[in-house]
Amino acid sequence: MLEVVVPPSRPRLFFWAIQASFASEAILHGGAHLGLQWNTKFPGGQAANWGGYAPDGSLLGGSESHLPSARNDPNTRDYPWVAGHRYRLRIARSGERIDGMVAWRGTVTHIESGIETRVRDLHTRGEHLIRPMVWTESFARCEQPAVVARWSDLRAVTADGSDLPVSHVRVNYQSRADGGCDNTTVGLDEIGILQMTNARRRVPQDAVLPVPGVDVSAS
Repeated sequence: MLEVVVPPSRPRLFFWAIQASFASEAILHGGAHLGLQWNTKFPGGQAANWGGYAPDGSLLGGSESHLPSARNDPNTRDYPWVAGHRYRLRIARSGERIDGMVAWRGTVTHIESGIETRVRDLHTRGEHLIRPMVWTESFARCEQPAVVARWSDLRAVTADGSDLPVSHVRVNYQSRADGGCDNTTVGLDEIGILQMTNARRRVPQDAVLPVPGVDVSAS
């Protein structure tokens, strides 16, 4: 689940998402990301995005979303998320096949109301998901006011349908040379994992952290 704990206060793009790659056996068929955006080009600065790329770098095709889009963007749609509320981001096969391709559905569920919103389907030849991760993408300057997002209840489902709670995560930062900031960090609280901008870095690159609330002995 995703919760924007401290929202942006400047008109700079932020994107919080879960990302995964599509694969069949050892063949990769691209990847995609599903999440919420602080995007001033959309009503209230709020949007949801479900889009991705094929291995050659081209955009993945998919179904037309039922959500409106202020920018007529097939991937980014108007979505009035609320800071301090929790949202479950879910990527799952829809059960449909389009010209031999698998339809992968991105949904956002507002936990407080229980309302599930289908963003759209993406079409790939990938039969399963690999390499899942969650991230904060910030286009703000490093010195601009801090923004905090919390991730919790991370879960995967195996090929046989078994529920698989995620017990640990590995930390990764974008380097300054690649356009990142030195003052981003992660942390833990009693609920989940915090991703923070404009904060002293207390957790190093490649650190492995336990996910709060998960029974490690059972993982």
